[in-house]
Amino acid sequence: ATTARAKSLASSASRGPRTTPRTTPSPRSCIAAATALAVVALVVLSIRVEPKRTPDTTPLSASSSFSANTKPAAAKNTTTKTPPPPKMPNPIATMSTSMGDIRAELFLDEMPITASNFIDLAQSGFYDGLHFHRVIPDFMDQFGCPHSRDPKSRKAGTGGPPDGTYKNLKTGAIERRAGGGNIQDEYAAKISNEPGTLSMANTGEPNSGGSQFFLNVVHNDFLDWFSPGESKHPVFGKAADKASFDVMVAISKVKTRDDCPVTPVKMLKVTVAM
Repeated sequence: ATTARAKSLASSASRGPRTTPRTTPSPRSCIAAATALAVVALVVLSIRVEPKRTPDTTPLSASSSFSANTKPAAAKNTTTKTPPPPKMPNPIATMSTSMGDIRAELFLDEMPITASNFIDLAQSGFYDGLHFHRVIPDFMDQFGCPHSRDPKSRKAGTGGPPDGTYKNLKTGAIERRAGGGNIQDEYAAKISNEPGTLSMANTGEPNSGGSQFFLNVVHNDFLDWFSPGESKHPVFGKAADKASFDVMVAISKVKTRDDCPVTPVKMLKVTVAM
């Protein structure tokens, strides 16, 4: 029993606090231990595994920038479209009469067949030396018959230019005058027979206009080709200024006999500035 108790005490003594003092380590051994720990830490850090990078597949946004030498896979076409050429101004005709000059814009842009016909005749000298053969106040002045070269001719108002061809100055097409110098009716632009406008004269039959035209001094809308009336007279020009319109009105008010001026009103020359 005594031996067993001694073993038990010995066992319990080994679990309690030690009664013998600890041995204090020397400074040199402390430094060595610290150095060893630092080395171990550095080794651990040096072998840290770097995470693998995955490629960025996010597409570039509109505001993203990229190298000038790298073409983006889906670059937008930023080529600037060439603007259309500026619209050319319409020709201006100057009709020099014995009562003053009439300047008129010719609607080549909207009425190319009719305006080109007038320009071709003017440039050939067809109108030079003819007379106004029919003028009516508060209505219109009519001109362009080759028989009016003699202001007293009874045939004035019945003639036209010779048959032939002329160039459409807008499209380049070749237009024809036929059946007494008549051209195709051009029912294109809906331009009313307003004061100061130039309008084609005809016999009332289709495609019967040639060289004759009239100058409206009031609004004769019943003559519009798009009106419900029987008369169909397409407009192809208009007075360019008030002074020109005043000459038109003055011609319409001259003394007449059977609508023909008693004192002839002569067209000295017609020129066209393109």
